[in-house]
Amino acid sequence: MSLTPDSGTERTTTVVIGAGLSGLAVASELSRYGVGSIVVDGFGSLSTTGPSVHTGMLQRCDAADPAVMVERNEILRHLRNYAASHHLDVRNTTRAVRLDFIGSAAEGSLGIAPRQWAVHTANGILLADHVVVTRCAQSQLRRMLADLGITIGQNFIAAMRAVGMHLVGVGELITPSPKEVLRQAKAVGQAISSRVALPAGAGIATA
Repeated sequence: MSLTPDSGTERTTTVVIGAGLSGLAVASELSRYGVGSIVVDGFGSLSTTGPSVHTGMLQRCDAADPAVMVERNEILRHLRNYAASHHLDVRNTTRAVRLDFIGSAAEGSLGIAPRQWAVHTANGILLADHVVVTRCAQSQLRRMLADLGITIGQNFIAAMRAVGMHLVGVGELITPSPKEVLRQAKAVGQAISSRVALPAGAGIATA
């Protein structure tokens, strides 16, 4: 598929796939560091150039706990208010349907600075240096990276970060608590911001 630039192609530093708690938490953290992002819906099926990879299909293990749901909803309310007041680019009705790893080939095919990822949506293509995937199991991401021809060594997280991919919102065995999601989002925000050259004078934004 050609990635010729057109009116349906946008460029950003980070695309966050998943507009729920995890996605909003990541976008908010990136905003505090002055890093741009676009948040799109990630439920349903997300394909690579190879076989389909399903995202957003993990079982909610905390749904029966009213206290956890109250906490989650309260955090979501704060994150949505932050997103609105800081004009974060959250596209709830735009769904990511395909993900391509284009690496440095983007420079030749697009005539622009190299970009690593192309996130395809019904509204066009989002080009980004970093992609954050939410609520996707590590086993699914391993298959996705293998489909994209990316070599995975012993350290899975290091291999992901080396190509600008990050995972937020997944625990070892169960869905993580809201506090754990926020911890993961903070860590990813710091990891991405440390690799982004920010304009002079840019710093951490205040709420």
